[in-house]
Amino acid sequence: MATTKNRNTPTRIGFRRSAPVAADAVCHAGAIAVLNATGYAAPATTATGLTALGVFHHYQDNTGGADGDQVVEIERGFFHFANSAGADEITRAAIGSVCYLVDDETVAATDGTASRSPAGIVDDVDEHGVWVCIDPTNGVAASA
Repeated sequence: MATTKNRNTPTRIGFRRSAPVAADAVCHAGAIAVLNATGYAAPATTATGLTALGVFHHYQDNTGGADGDQVVEIERGFFHFANSAGADEITRAAIGSVCYLVDDETVAATDGTASRSPAGIVDDVDEHGVWVCIDPTNGVAASA
């Protein structure tokens, strides 16, 4: 049924979300955070089936813990990461394109012959690395 009067719609302010941590995961502040295949937050790796969530806002150590034993805050947005080299190096021509996860601090121009998950959208490239927009709701994982 369509609304017929004003509605107090709940909203989420900001770009930070809490997520349950994967078993035995060590989350370093500023590292790329992903949702793994079982639905828990973990550091990014070279693997398929991962959804980039943003970066870990703080350190969280779930060593010895089971899936979901701990919770970590993850921030979405624009972040600066290391650039791959050689054929995987991201250039300024890639601005606006999808880049891919190498590890929890490095991104690449290619999916590594279908071995890497999308990281986000390249926003800028400079001599120190790559600026990437990471937001799991922007459709990157679905379109890559």
